[in-house]
Amino acid sequence: MSSPSKRREMDLMKLMMSDYKVEMINDGMQEFYVDFHGPNDSPYHGGVWRIRVELPDAYPYKSPSIGFVNKIYHPNVDEMSGSVCLDVINQTWSPMFGKIAYSTFNYPLCWLPCFTDLVNVFEVFLPQLLLYPNPSDPLNGEAAALMMRDRASYEQRVKEYCEKYAKPEDIGAKEEEKSSDEELSEEEYDSSDEAVAGHADP
Repeated sequence: MSSPSKRREMDLMKLMMSDYKVEMINDGMQEFYVDFHGPNDSPYHGGVWRIRVELPDAYPYKSPSIGFVNKIYHPNVDEMSGSVCLDVINQTWSPMFGKIAYSTFNYPLCWLPCFTDLVNVFEVFLPQLLLYPNPSDPLNGEAAALMMRDRASYEQRVKEYCEKYAKPEDIGAKEEEKSSDEELSEEEYDSSDEAVAGHADP
C-alpha cells in the first residue's frame, strides 16, 4: 500500500475530480470543505450542507474527522458543533473496505478488498446516515426522541431546517457573513472601550 501522504493526495484528487465541490481551508491538504447534497428519497432532499473534513497525519490508517458547518436536524449530528456520530467513520474505519463478489445467480464467490476513501464518505457513509438515522445512539436527543415518537413531525422539522439553513444559494455566503459579523463585533468592542475611557476622564 502507498504511503499515507501519497494516499491522502490520491484520495483528495479523486474527490476533487468527482462531482463534489471541494474548497481547501489552508495551503495544505489536510483541511477542506465539501458541499454535500441531501440524498433523494429522504426529508433532506434539496438541502446542501458544507462539510468540514480534517485528515489526520495517519490517514488512511486513522479515520477523517467530519462535521456539518451549517445546521442540520438529525439524531446523530450535534446541532451546535455539527460533529457526526458515525461508527463507520469514527470507530470502524479501515484503510481497506471489503465487498463480496456475487455470481449471476447471487451466489457469493469471494471477498474483494477495495479502498475506503474520501469519495466513499460522501457517496456511501453520509447518504446512509441521512437515510437511516439511528435514534438509539443520539447526539441530538431532541431529534431522536421526536423521530421515535412522531416520524411525520420529525420529517417536517428536518424540512424546516433544510429551508432555513441548507439552501443551495446560501452555502457560499455563510462563511463571509460570519467573518463580517466577527469584524463588526470587534469594532463595537473597540468603540465601547473608547466610550468607557472617555467617561473616566475628570
